[in-house]
Amino acid sequence: MTGRLWGVGVGPGDPELVTVKAARLIGAADVIAYHSARHGRSNARRCAEPYLRAEQIEEPLVYPITVETTDHPGGYRGALDDFYAAAAARLAEHLDAGRDVVVLAEGDPFFYGSYMHLHERLAHRFPTEVVAGVTSMAAAAAALGRPLVERDEVLTVLPGTLPVEQLARRLADTDAAAVLKLGRTFPAVRAAAEQAGVLGDSYYVERASSDVQRVAPLADVEPESVPYFALALRPSPLAASTMARESAVREAVGAAATERTGSGVGSGVGEVVVVGLGPAGRPWLTPEVQAALSEASDLVGYGPYLDRVAPNARQRRHPSDNRVEAERAAYALELAREGAQVAVVSSGDPGVFAMASAVLEVACEPEWKDVPVRVLPGLTAAQAVASRVGAPLGHDYCVLSLSDRLKPWDVIASRLAAAAAADLVLAIYNPASRSRTWQLAAARDLLLEHRSPDTPVVLGRDVGGDGERITVVRLADLEPADVDMRTLLLIGSSQTRIAERGDGKQVVFTPRRYPG
Repeated sequence: MTGRLWGVGVGPGDPELVTVKAARLIGAADVIAYHSARHGRSNARRCAEPYLRAEQIEEPLVYPITVETTDHPGGYRGALDDFYAAAAARLAEHLDAGRDVVVLAEGDPFFYGSYMHLHERLAHRFPTEVVAGVTSMAAAAAALGRPLVERDEVLTVLPGTLPVEQLARRLADTDAAAVLKLGRTFPAVRAAAEQAGVLGDSYYVERASSDVQRVAPLADVEPESVPYFALALRPSPLAASTMARESAVREAVGAAATERTGSGVGSGVGEVVVVGLGPAGRPWLTPEVQAALSEASDLVGYGPYLDRVAPNARQRRHPSDNRVEAERAAYALELAREGAQVAVVSSGDPGVFAMASAVLEVACEPEWKDVPVRVLPGLTAAQAVASRVGAPLGHDYCVLSLSDRLKPWDVIASRLAAAAAADLVLAIYNPASRSRTWQLAAARDLLLEHRSPDTPVVLGRDVGGDGERITVVRLADLEPADVDMRTLLLIGSSQTRIAERGDGKQVVFTPRRYPG
């Protein structure tokens, strides 16, 4: 068995920019190889040092020349070709003996990296894999704090060894550019940037991400101070324009206007977005609702529902009791009028026995008519409970609340009777609470006047939560003691069936076709 060759990128200089995969492979390898000049110091090894083991074999690959002249018959290129051939032969001995070899490469192995010369000589002989690394170009943009390119912009990567005229032409023909391999080429690169008219928009980054990182305008750098591990960068012109415009706007408006509340609230009118969280936690959120929550400066809602939203130190949270819906709506609208981006949270869908109606009712008053309001849907409790047992809502159904806090019981009873007489499946919200203990028994007895005692009833409690419980009983066997405020009931029609499938699982469904 031969060993495996790994070309592993270790990033631009900061050991913490070594990828998780690279760190694992470095720690597991039998042999660690790395390039260095004749002084013996290796930037690649320094990046990988935290991940090395004392018992590993190290193979320093020391360049015979770097920038000096040579009397090799093949000249500079010939001397390096011989060096790479000899280095490949040394590593092949390890690989033939079954030892895995990791060759460390600064930045990315295939981005102007020395590893590629070994890859070209060994990859056809041994199992080989290359692990990408963070490039010096990416690290330089991060150090500068400026995007490289955006939208349709073109990024051009150039070696500083090109002739001045060619560098100038390419710099003039592109939107953004990175020029690598500086050192002794720096005067030519600077001259080319000046010829192309981009010197004032270009920057110099030396040893990006390292503890001796240096960033400066390209025009301000003295040529004699430039090492090989530096690059010239012209970042995105579009981003530069946007950042300059935003800076000018901020100065004109004044920091006080944009920071006066400490929550990202501006001076204009904001917005109220009423969102449905679904029946439980984050997995039940729609992407649209998640985006609205992320963009909000203020979250308003019933305390337990707000607790479902992950905390964010940037946002202000305004919890309140469950019985102050109108006051909560007015408070949210006032925040938005002052410039806040407000998310009012509801469980399930905000338009089903929840906050959307309360907010819109208050928002239609003259005082709030100019405050924007949006409603974003959520997965309802009825849908969630139905999904746990099959498809009991597969035909026509009615959604009804048993709470008589906002409507009289006589109205509830008449609607129950009408839905039962029409043979609709019923989804019953708010079936019971500590203060409402008799209504469910009365509703059951009323329904039994129209439905068979064997009618399936699904009791779904805390669906999606830690206390989820699903029970299927006969209508005649429905016990109010088994139901609380967190329970939703689905009461079948005359057509709703309970069936057992081949895997022994019980399902409840209402056929889409109705007899006759």
